[in-house]
Amino acid sequence: MGESVQAEVMMSFLVSEELSFRIPVELRYETCDPYAVRLTFHLPGDAPVTWAFGRELLIDGVGRPCGDGDVRIAPAEVDTLGEVLIRLQVGVDQALFRSSAAPLIAFLDRTDKLVPLGQEGAHADFDAHLDEALDRILAEEQSAG
Repeated sequence: MGESVQAEVMMSFLVSEELSFRIPVELRYETCDPYAVRLTFHLPGDAPVTWAFGRELLIDGVGRPCGDGDVRIAPAEVDTLGEVLIRLQVGVDQALFRSSAAPLIAFLDRTDKLVPLGQEGAHADFDAHLDEALDRILAEEQSAG
């Protein structure tokens, strides 16, 4: 296993315009998966939910609206680095979170010190991941057969 960077950030879960509540969100970055960041949301009464998406998407989203799929990130106000909105969507269901930009930027800075942006390929061991996946598939087939 490689090195990692972790941080905990308090975010607002925006349920509606009238209702929001603060939740802890764990940010995680690992050199064994250098292109991705993981956010684990600890919602009250539910099991933690983890989303993984591109580190570059988070970097870009702090400064400008980006993302066109299940994850969209944008500054809460244009031309300001005060707060960031993170929208996660599965089908028609979506969740919106607001975070101060400062802890996200600090986390991203720490990831850049571990693996500089653009140097991810030197840390990605796709052959090892492929070998592990193939071994697991073969073992499952042998035990089923």
